[in-house]
Amino acid sequence: MLNKTKHFLRAHGVDYEKEHVNPLIVPEKVYVLKFGRGNRLNNRFIVEHTYTWTGRIKINNIILRLHGQHHPREFHNEAELLNYLRRHEKAFSQNKKKKKHV
Repeated sequence: MLNKTKHFLRAHGVDYEKEHVNPLIVPEKVYVLKFGRGNRLNNRFIVEHTYTWTGRIKINNIILRLHGQHHPREFHNEAELLNYLRRHEKAFSQNKKKKKHV
């Protein structure tokens, strides 16, 4: 799940960790992908999904929660999420060049 997003994060040098959460009350399954720089994984994608009768995964909602953000971004599919990440590529890139102070 979110293979293209994981590929984008790896290409930009961003570390991530994944886990599945199965809440007891709601029928949806939850997949959490924490990401960040170094050992600080303080940003996360929260994917709510269900399974179709054929066994395929159907993504209902993708929520992007960045560190310190009050209003998370919501996406309906991975293509919308990747479009957002590409527009804000500089913020997620690990390979930033530091400016020298003269």
